Amino acid sequence: MIDWNVATSTGVRWARPGPAVSMAEARKVVAELRSLAAAVQEPVHEVTGLPGSPDGGKVAVVDRPGWIRANVDGFRVVLDPLVEHMQQRGQAPPPGSVITAVGSRVTGMQAGLILAYLAGRVLGQYELFLPPDPDAPERGAADAPAGRLTLVAPNIVMVERELGVDPHDFRRWVCLHEETHRTQFTSVPWLRPYVQQQMTEFLLASDLDPASILDRLRSAADAVAGAVRGSGESLIEAIQTPRQREILDRLTAVMTLVEGHGDYVMDAVGPRVVPSVAEIRAKFSARRISGGRIEQAIRRILGIDLKMKQYEQGSHFVRNVVEEAGMGVFNKVWTSPETLPTRDEITNPPAWLERVGGSGSHGMDGSGAAAG
Repeated sequence: MIDWNVATSTGVRWARPGPAVSMAEARKVVAELRSLAAAVQEPVHEVTGLPGSPDGGKVAVVDRPGWIRANVDGFRVVLDPLVEHMQQRGQAPPPGSVITAVGSRVTGMQAGLILAYLAGRVLGQYELFLPPDPDAPERGAADAPAGRLTLVAPNIVMVERELGVDPHDFRRWVCLHEETHRTQFTSVPWLRPYVQQQMTEFLLASDLDPASILDRLRSAADAVAGAVRGSGESLIEAIQTPRQREILDRLTAVMTLVEGHGDYVMDAVGPRVVPSVAEIRAKFSARRISGGRIEQAIRRILGIDLKMKQYEQGSHFVRNVVEEAGMGVFNKVWTSPETLPTRDEITNPPAWLERVGGSGSHGMDGSGAAAG
């Protein structure tokens, strides 16, 4: 359904070049980011009460083309088995057909253009889905390769220059957020397969009959028009089926939780290890909501504004629960999928506390995040 080679080549071709730096400066930035990614592990574990990965996990510092290639690899891990499943059910054209060949190149170009745009914005991420190591023994789905903390060096340098903040503090601040994500997914064994399962169910819940596709396309056109006007749904929201909306509510809730938890930890750890954290937070928050009319329209179409809202709602949820009941009670969210907050509970923390939290600072203590 997607020609990944076309997606990669298109993305790399259209990605904007990063800021001008000398080779010596580039090497220095890469070395510092690797060092900081290791240095922030201990304070993140202390604040969260989560054990993280005993071996520290993988760290990659990449440029924009490297980020594009890494994300294409991740998409393939998730989508290629899904395509095979759809073909077996007769829901996709057979491989080798003209429809498949032409359609996959078109979608490959579309995916590449989106990746090219995002490659200039992403500072870092925890890559959940990595391709199998060809040199490693064959493993089952439950033993899939661990994720990887990835930092996009040119984007970090670009933003720290734009904001006019201390570069060393900013780099440490970015590493705090991504290390929190690595700690979440390496401490909670069921979290990664749960997210992948929800993503697979979301994609399988598509309506593929002509009438439904036409309705989805009309909704997509309305979403694009609304985004340009400054209103309406994101493109992702507009093309959902009713079943997909139900699944997306669960996905949105868990991703809002992990993003908000990351933001909370950045601020909780920040004052101890990032002296200028208040200045960085203020300037970065202002940058999140800035941009010209075209930039804002693109963000709405792709759902990026929705992600910004997730940071705010998730951070509010975490902060309220921790202030009310303590980090130990908050960490009950990691016990099982049933203890995750619903989308409604994200905006109503007392409702989650009443359903799951109980009272007192009980949490991990050898059982919370290890349950799965």
